[in-house]
Amino acid sequence: MVADEFALVRRLGILVESIHAVVYFAPEPKAAYAELGLRGYWRGYFASRAAPLGAAGPELVAALFGGFAPAMVGRAVPQVWSVASPPQVQAARMAGATAALGRLLGPHRLPAVAAAAELTHRCVQILPLPGRPMAAAQAALPRPDDPLAALWHDCTVLREHRGDGHLAAVAVAGWSGRNRTCCRVNGSTRISSSTGLGRPDLAGRREAGARPGPARGRSADRPAGRFRLQRARPG
Repeated sequence: MVADEFALVRRLGILVESIHAVVYFAPEPKAAYAELGLRGYWRGYFASRAAPLGAAGPELVAALFGGFAPAMVGRAVPQVWSVASPPQVQAARMAGATAALGRLLGPHRLPAVAAAAELTHRCVQILPLPGRPMAAAQAALPRPDDPLAALWHDCTVLREHRGDGHLAAVAVAGWSGRNRTCCRVNGSTRISSSTGLGRPDLAGRREAGARPGPARGRSADRPAGRFRLQRARPG
């Protein structure tokens, strides 16, 4: 892939992420989860993102999300399923995301939304899903008829497909999800608090990364380490 193609892929990635990620930061999805009784940001996050998998347990969610401490996941899952069922959470997630995008984009952009949804639908239809469990789970949900909801659905499939690819790449490189987090952020306080990986845990991971192995966290500042890091970045 040449430089211009990389730039295009990254630009498309930003556009897809911008549409998908409203579900994590806009007030409408948070309010929809609260109406179901899912109190606190992380209960809504874990329940809504995991809902396409069904009533998944904490081990599966931690493995497929890849970047969170199992203990953090376990504080929300499976308790959230006693509050709301996966279909209820899915409906709230879709309603919240659609409402947020409708507010942000406005009615005058609906023709552009419909055109974009046609393009994303074509992408999803030819997307290879073997080995991409989060993308496959989202793609298996019914695609909405409303163009705005359909666009969000498609972008979510594409975003989860990329995330699945990240986990596959770091697995091939010999990193666990936590090794990947350490190498990327070097144990920053912000990431430590948002993933449940405390600073002592991250420090231990960095120390383990200094030992011989296929891909070591501390070696990322050396030429061989940078090469491994680049190989584990699929775009």
